[in-house]
Amino acid sequence: MKARDIMTRDVISVTKEDTVEKVVKLLLDNGISGLPVVDEENHVVGIITEGDLIYRSKKLKIPSYFTLLDSYIFLENPQNLGDQIKKMVGYKVEDVMTKKVVKADINDSVEDVATLMTSKNVNRIPVVENEILVGIVSRRDIIKSYTES
Repeated sequence: MKARDIMTRDVISVTKEDTVEKVVKLLLDNGISGLPVVDEENHVVGIITEGDLIYRSKKLKIPSYFTLLDSYIFLENPQNLGDQIKKMVGYKVEDVMTKKVVKADINDSVEDVATLMTSKNVNRIPVVENEILVGIVSRRDIIKSYTES
């Protein structure tokens, strides 16, 4: 059995320019927990999930530093602080989405998709054909496939 056999074909997606408010409404109205982010050609450029939205409510982690001769020496990359703030207050999908997306090919086996999900700790995987979004596989889709085997 392949990804094409179990995927949801009518994928609800958003663009980088959409608002976080729109994402929240889509997630709640459709009873789903994540959406692929696509460009004008329907290439997957990110994913936005409940986890990304919950991130907005977490505590800010200030990088550790020490002072030396009136200078601040950061023990961690201070750019991470900027990234955290941007994600926490972002208004557009682009500010909040996860940019490194785990994708599956339409011809990948269900076992390969399940392995990707567990090894990458993700709940859903966009399915592409020639880099174009054609579906999405969730954990539920994999579980349902057990009855179809």
